[in-house]
Amino acid sequence: MPSLPPIRPEDEAVAERIRPAGAFDAPSDAHDPVRAGYLLRLGDDALILGQRLGEWTGHAPSVEVDLSLANLALDLVGQATLFLGAAGDADELAFKRDVLDFRNCLLVEQPNGDFARTMVRQLLFSTWQHLLYRSLADSRDKSIREVAAKAGKEVAYHREIAGEWVIRLGDGTEESRARMQDGLDWCWRFVPELFEVDEELEAAIAAGIAVDPRLFEAEYREAIAAVLTEATLPVPADQRAILGGRRGHHSEHLGHLLAIMQYLPRTYPDAKW
Repeated sequence: MPSLPPIRPEDEAVAERIRPAGAFDAPSDAHDPVRAGYLLRLGDDALILGQRLGEWTGHAPSVEVDLSLANLALDLVGQATLFLGAAGDADELAFKRDVLDFRNCLLVEQPNGDFARTMVRQLLFSTWQHLLYRSLADSRDKSIREVAAKAGKEVAYHREIAGEWVIRLGDGTEESRARMQDGLDWCWRFVPELFEVDEELEAAIAAGIAVDPRLFEAEYREAIAAVLTEATLPVPADQRAILGGRRGHHSEHLGHLLAIMQYLPRTYPDAKW
């Protein structure tokens, strides 16, 4: 009788997936912490905003808008699946990490509020995401390059539909304009974080994986200002920047979101779907 239990094929598969790089192993993208960190940022942004938009299902102002927001959410979750899958096990990263391990920006985790605030948040983020994906066409990383090329078309639509709603509500009734202004005031303080370059991002930029968002900040602000002008809304004054999401310092809102999003996988970890 053997002194140790036999190694099953499924055990070998798990070991291969989590095998760390040895001291004499050739460098591999799969074990590159700079690459993995940047992929988490991209994936977490899309995942969390997709979850937020999914909360509108069954609650949107009309059936058409309900379906539209659900489709935007599906696009974002699809992007998250690809980015997180390139960083590791997408399901494990989405459902088994704690709040402090998420690297999304603070803007996407903000509560939906009313429909006006949701559309402002979408415009501010999708405009940035569209410019980012366009710039990532030159990334040295094949996975990032390919996902950005495909997702860029989706995000262009997200940006367009958000802009249309901001204009419609901003240049609409007195109430819709007031709600849109309130949404801008809430979300504007989170914009500077989109262009923050910390040490981790600097390393990814130096490696040719990421792009420096500051290179398209002027274009971003001009694009947002153009939409707000058409919506007859003033560009908000700069506020004290709220930072920290990229370093795992999140608002209480993300914890509440994850408690719902991760409930089933954590409660029934062995469930097969």
